[in-house]
Amino acid sequence: MSIAGASQVVHARAPGKINVFLKVGKVMEDGYHDVATAYQSVSLYEDVRAYPADDFSVEFTGPIDTSGLATDGSNLAIKAARLLARKTGFRGGVHLEIEKHVPIAGGMGGGSADAAATLLACDALWGTEATKEELLALAARLGADVPFAFTGGTAIGTGRGDQLSPALAKGHFQWVLALAEFGMSTPGVYSELDRHRDRHAQDIFPAEHQPTVDPNVLQALRAGDPRMLAESLHNDLQAPALHLAPGLGKVLELGEANGALAGIISGSGPTVAFLVADSDSALELQVALSASRLNVVRATGPVHGARLVHD
Repeated sequence: MSIAGASQVVHARAPGKINVFLKVGKVMEDGYHDVATAYQSVSLYEDVRAYPADDFSVEFTGPIDTSGLATDGSNLAIKAARLLARKTGFRGGVHLEIEKHVPIAGGMGGGSADAAATLLACDALWGTEATKEELLALAARLGADVPFAFTGGTAIGTGRGDQLSPALAKGHFQWVLALAEFGMSTPGVYSELDRHRDRHAQDIFPAEHQPTVDPNVLQALRAGDPRMLAESLHNDLQAPALHLAPGLGKVLELGEANGALAGIISGSGPTVAFLVADSDSALELQVALSASRLNVVRATGPVHGARLVHD
């Protein structure tokens, strides 16, 4: 997938995601859960520029507060670059400049998008000529959401979410995203889900070992029908996220009172995604939520996955 080799900078872009459906299986002996999710990539992008270097480093720009992000070897983009270098035998390094637009720890896969774009950018910068299948295999080693950030579009994820199968989706869906001023720990939200299930064991159905995606979700995506999809939005992590951050409930109520077809917490939160009927409705909702001093952006989906950008 190389195009650059000797270029001085390579620019790659990858999208954030919304889980329009997320069912979480029972906790397993290793502490993890199998999931069944319907991913949709949306037009909120991470831009990664890769420059030749002797070692590995990363810096951040963009409108998102990145002051708390690690820039050492624990950063997922650095992990992605080093993994590709080890896999291909490349002996140099890279300096990554990441322009962030996806919220950090927001349930939208921003770090995963960084990793996916980094794999693509470094492959082109270094001329390592990895195939798409090889890059996807590396993506799966980096995290459950990284393969989807690489492929984009609309897909069903099973296992840990990294076993992808494409889902047919017609047209585009309009989203209004309320971005929180704080992040949420994905492992923390999953742990709260387990506690929630223990607390309410007498009142709710036991979790499945191998959850599946509701066929109504697939039908709504195939039809390109936002009203049908609104009726099928579901996230098992929403209840635990609301328990940990009760203020998100007011955000959901506010959006649905101002014209949203439905609202859902994206992934493990705290981003709240509102599905609306059309672009006019999206603008009206954005104005209404902004008037309540929420940080709001509009997005459409599905969009392409990680790709090279020619500046």
